[in-house]
Amino acid sequence: MILQGMTVKGIEFIKKLKEASGAGKRRLGRWTLWGMLVAAGLVINSCIEPFSPPEVTNPGTYLVVDGFLNVSGDTSRITLSHTQAVNDDKVFEVESGATITADAENGESYAFQDMGNGSYKLPPTNFNRDVRYRLRIKRANGREYESDYVVVSKTPPIDSVTYRVDPARNAMVIYVNTHDPSNQTRFYRWNFEETYEYRMAYYSSLTRDYTTNQIVPRSDNINVCWRTLASRDIKLGSTIKLSQDIIRDVPVNIVDIGTNKLYFGYSILVKQYGLTREAFEYWTDLAKTTQGTGSLFDPQPSQVTGNIHAKADAKELVFGYFSAAQEQRQRIFIREALGAYPRCTPPDTLNFEDAFNGSAVLLYFYMGEPKSGYLGTSESCADCRSQGGTTTKPSFWYQ
Repeated sequence: MILQGMTVKGIEFIKKLKEASGAGKRRLGRWTLWGMLVAAGLVINSCIEPFSPPEVTNPGTYLVVDGFLNVSGDTSRITLSHTQAVNDDKVFEVESGATITADAENGESYAFQDMGNGSYKLPPTNFNRDVRYRLRIKRANGREYESDYVVVSKTPPIDSVTYRVDPARNAMVIYVNTHDPSNQTRFYRWNFEETYEYRMAYYSSLTRDYTTNQIVPRSDNINVCWRTLASRDIKLGSTIKLSQDIIRDVPVNIVDIGTNKLYFGYSILVKQYGLTREAFEYWTDLAKTTQGTGSLFDPQPSQVTGNIHAKADAKELVFGYFSAAQEQRQRIFIREALGAYPRCTPPDTLNFEDAFNGSAVLLYFYMGEPKSGYLGTSESCADCRSQGGTTTKPSFWYQ
């Protein structure tokens, strides 16, 4: 999620900039014009890097709303979290216990389920795509918020997801292609989920049985894992200056070959959303704000608060943009075996007492010179779960 744990980037400081001299205002204006994306396939690839002027160390806590209404017959998800100061290194705070509904302008209402950990879900629903929707939130503390009504953004299907190696980057670049024959979409956003298979340098065939105080054969395979990661960048494209609504070869992900994600198997699920002009401008401004902004003497971005408002206090800051959109998906697999097989330092040879009572991952019993014993190594060399993956093969994984 792009907005989870969003860091407040000098809100009070930026307000002072806005109140500065006319020259300062002209500089902010030039920044805004520069940031607008109007070229076909132009992508903002903005890793979230906090801007932290020294004047701002405790900017307060504000509500962050992340998610959208998925009208394509899939689950809709909303996440509530809080902003935090740039010098706060604790895990970002999420908020459960809220009541969230999506209201249609024709009077229909749809309630999200509180799943805990700040996550709220609405099961697949047959929405009327010709009416407008808004989001309403009532927090556990009684504060209420609502978004502006938004139209449903129609999204054309993805034509193709392609890839090719960029030797200069030593990376695989993944591209998306799409078009709208009616020339109505014009503004696009993409995100993705990448899944890759990886293996460890050594295979563990032994484990400890503490009920019998024996070393026994391992029944599970902890050598092979799969890990899924969601995109964290803001990727946008527009064809507003073109006669045809065609997107060609927009890069949505760059996979460094040195990570070995491409060695055993790699899959990416690309998700595409049509945007309104207002939503596109919001995501553009958010990308400008979250990318590195240089020194304090460079033009600074304005605060990005979106279309969600506190009912009791119009001046209360709320971060996030609610939209209703069709989601188009396409998954591809890459089987190029790029990278290298993992390598690790040689395992240790242990006697029974050290092998049973120690923390080493046990490989097998070695008979030979210079001595016999149980071979053991670290989790990082033999237990794939230590790298964040799971030993359960994804249901979509190719055989």
